Amino acid sequence: MQPQFNFFQHWYPLSPIEDLDSQRPTPVTILGLHLVIWKSQSSDKFCVFLDQCPHRLAPLSEGRIDEDTGNLMCSYHGWQFDKQGVCTRIPQADDPDLIGKNKSNLCATAFPSRQENDLLWFWADPQSVEQAEKTPLPLSPQIDASKGFVWSSMVRDLEYDWQILIENVADPSHVPFSHHGIQGDRQKARPIPLKISQSRVDLIEATTDVPFKTTITFEPPCRLEYTIAFGKEKQVGLITYCIPITPGKSRIVAQFSRNFAQSLNRFTPRWWEHIKIRNQVLDGDMILLHQQEYLLQQKQKKESWKTAYQLPTSADRLVIEFRQWFDKYCEGKLPWQEVGLSDRKTQINNNRKQILDRYHQHTQHCSSCRSALKNGQRLQIILLTYFILAVSAVALMPDAIRFKFGLPLIILALLGLFVAAWLRFWLQPRFYFVDYIHADR
Repeated sequence: MQPQFNFFQHWYPLSPIEDLDSQRPTPVTILGLHLVIWKSQSSDKFCVFLDQCPHRLAPLSEGRIDEDTGNLMCSYHGWQFDKQGVCTRIPQADDPDLIGKNKSNLCATAFPSRQENDLLWFWADPQSVEQAEKTPLPLSPQIDASKGFVWSSMVRDLEYDWQILIENVADPSHVPFSHHGIQGDRQKARPIPLKISQSRVDLIEATTDVPFKTTITFEPPCRLEYTIAFGKEKQVGLITYCIPITPGKSRIVAQFSRNFAQSLNRFTPRWWEHIKIRNQVLDGDMILLHQQEYLLQQKQKKESWKTAYQLPTSADRLVIEFRQWFDKYCEGKLPWQEVGLSDRKTQINNNRKQILDRYHQHTQHCSSCRSALKNGQRLQIILLTYFILAVSAVALMPDAIRFKFGLPLIILALLGLFVAAWLRFWLQPRFYFVDYIHADR
């Protein structure tokens, strides 16, 4: 009997549009599918292809955008493809009609894609294009500027599976403990009575009034959203898209919305929000969930999650509802076998620098953090160069003018040295790795 829920016939967001590079192809993996994102010079929309050239299966993500045609060129033999995936050039062709005669066999595999709510979306089944056109995107009603909402976005790859990510985001009671001092306070933890208001194959909804009136919506397979009301009008939203990458890895594409204090969005740099809050929140869960996933899989060799977990409080209600949904409609597993992957994590990774690797999980994907890191490195070189030149210049000054002109130069040089040290030892590491030790918080 086939599972009732088909993970491949749904829309998934790949990335915020602002983080994509229109000048070169970008690789990404979703549901075990290796994809390439690229943008034709003749289009204002990004395309999503399977990351393999039909010629000899070389990765198209290692290709380039041809300056003359604007098409995607494979770097192995120079085959080119337009935005529909149609092969437009084979440099080795000795028959001028070769492409026309074999058009259907020479195409790259193109997936349906759209751009909405500042995100690039793709449909994971290239064979069901008509169904994709009829299926609405799982958009959030809170990403709507006409209703006074402002928002920011973030993407990060995570070292644990999709089902563990869904559990984690669907569990508000962990926040005071996992995120103490960032988003919560362990001293103020209290019972959170969750009620399931709807539950069906395409939607689970839960509500609570503690500590604020909150609605939690899970629209499978990826949208998991919090709507938090303050009074009658003020509203904050946490919109997460939880995306399976490969066994033991997932991706979160998050949007953070509110309909008040709109001007703060203009004054807070996106990269600063990422290093000060968003990455720290994800770091706070990473070690816990990486190990939880392994231990749950070990227990599930002999027993169900129902006995592996102890879930006695109403705060666990949404986790229970999700697990029951997963069992009922997905047979308790993701479709890894359909793409030739094993679904088991073989061991725990105890290398904290790998598990909390901000650079490869986030910075390399985020245009704001990449730019801030690069600008910080450039500024550091400029300040150190100025320090060396200033000290050298003052040393060569005649004694009569050294105090008058040299002292200001040295003071500025020392201030620059201090800033360079701050950039080198405080700011830059936050784009790469910051250890998160709960016992120290």
